[in-house]
Amino acid sequence: MIAVDTNVLVYAHREDSPFFDRASRRLAELAEGREAWAIPWACVHEFLAIVTHPRIYLPPTPHERAAEQVAAWLESPTLVLLAEGDGYFAHLSSILKDGRITGPRVHDARIAALCTYHGIAELWTADRDFTRMPGLATRNPLVGPA
Repeated sequence: MIAVDTNVLVYAHREDSPFFDRASRRLAELAEGREAWAIPWACVHEFLAIVTHPRIYLPPTPHERAAEQVAAWLESPTLVLLAEGDGYFAHLSSILKDGRITGPRVHDARIAALCTYHGIAELWTADRDFTRMPGLATRNPLVGPA
């Protein structure tokens, strides 16, 4: 199963992103496909925080529009939302220790731990920091063959 990181969600939503066309096309392939795909709840929260932030985007996405976007993704019958559960903390602890992760990268480790906890095969992300997360395969869906 493929999981999608926050940056891909943001690029697929913000038409002013230079990656909008490619990101929205790739996300549509997942959402309209027959295979299960996933979004960590942490990425939903981060998506809402980023696109509605007036210091990041001028103009920011209005909350109502951002919520509509999330609701549209949630309508995909093959979407799985990734959340913490019993045993999750062991995954997080392992990633933090093995990757020597501290400070602001702990949030990325949370996403990586959610993915490994749920058996995700690959995380689609444009964030190279995930290469430091042991046990998680990543791919940037915005480069290479579509």
